Amino acid sequence: MPLARLVWSPALLRYDFGPGHPMSPARLDLTMRLADELGLLTSRDLEVVSVPPAPDVVLETVHDADYVAAVRAAAAGTPAPERGLGTEDDPVFPGMHDAAARLVAGSVDVADAVWDGRVLHGLNIAGGMHHAHRGVASGFCIYNDAAAAIRRLLDAGAERVAYVDLDAHHGDGVEAEFWDDPRVLTVSVHQDGSTLFPGTGRASDVGGPGAEGFAANVPLPPRTTSAGWLRAFDAVVPALLREFRPQVIVSQHGADAHARDPLSDLRVGVDALRQAARVLHDLAHELADGRWVALGGGGYAVVDVVPLVWSSLLAEALHAPLDLAQPLPPAWREHVAQVSGLSAARYLGIETADWRRWATGYDPADDVDRAVLAARKAVFPLWGLDPYHD
Repeated sequence: MPLARLVWSPALLRYDFGPGHPMSPARLDLTMRLADELGLLTSRDLEVVSVPPAPDVVLETVHDADYVAAVRAAAAGTPAPERGLGTEDDPVFPGMHDAAARLVAGSVDVADAVWDGRVLHGLNIAGGMHHAHRGVASGFCIYNDAAAAIRRLLDAGAERVAYVDLDAHHGDGVEAEFWDDPRVLTVSVHQDGSTLFPGTGRASDVGGPGAEGFAANVPLPPRTTSAGWLRAFDAVVPALLREFRPQVIVSQHGADAHARDPLSDLRVGVDALRQAARVLHDLAHELADGRWVALGGGGYAVVDVVPLVWSSLLAEALHAPLDLAQPLPPAWREHVAQVSGLSAARYLGIETADWRRWATGYDPADDVDRAVLAARKAVFPLWGLDPYHD
């Protein structure tokens, strides 16, 4: 049995809002080229599959039928700005419905494979479109593949699914879809919504009636560094997942919390994002018999961040983590220079500076600690956990 399943084909590059749009398909192309040069795609532990666009019956598990029809119409040349289709964030393009539906099919495919026991880990780096809601496109997201994957798991019999969102932007669409559903725990670690799109994800947002405590939000101040970000992640995510005891973990690995990303104000490095992925991987083995679905997401530093973060994610899923000091392949660096005119990174990254675990004590003078405590105070008592002490 392969260890991991990756959805990939050049058809996924058709999710393309056009020249100048931040979500360039080049980020996927460069990631897969780097993964190939690193030997990850030829690993005996990996199967790579392609998928056709998801049919409407799958899309309509998380989207209204009239919205799906509106996406089709927009792709044919009839924008619907009131639906978020034909806006600056989500301009329409030919083939948009099929391109977006293919992302959904990829995440549903790997969720099926993980739940059925055909693989332990499933990855769709083209996925993670977490802002789309039932009836509206938002934030570069037409259809919500993460929500569709979770819905498929529930329909297949899963009773507890944990969703962890590491994107710099709040995972609002997924949270909204399962707001009242105690079968799904959503945890989002993001930049404070008062300073960044989509403006949601307050610490006090903890879930709807009958599902109080099943949404958790950790809104962090701008300029939070790797050390603070890891402290926040460590202070909230593992404890909640251990209480919830999910049967499968679905995680979104947006790379836009990185310091070089142009669309956020966080200051997180490649190594910190790698460390968080490793913790989620370990928690999947500890709590969910290894069942882990890992998705992409945001990330707009196309050359020097996204390929490094997502290649590291794939390596982690293959139980073959990359060495930070490993030189990146010359052929890949040359390709980057040819297609972008930019100099690619020589190494994966540098080691994250020391960071303090929550058990070392709360510092009321620290902005990150205050944000973490607010998140813990909002949700931990609902799980019988102490917000002040581990």
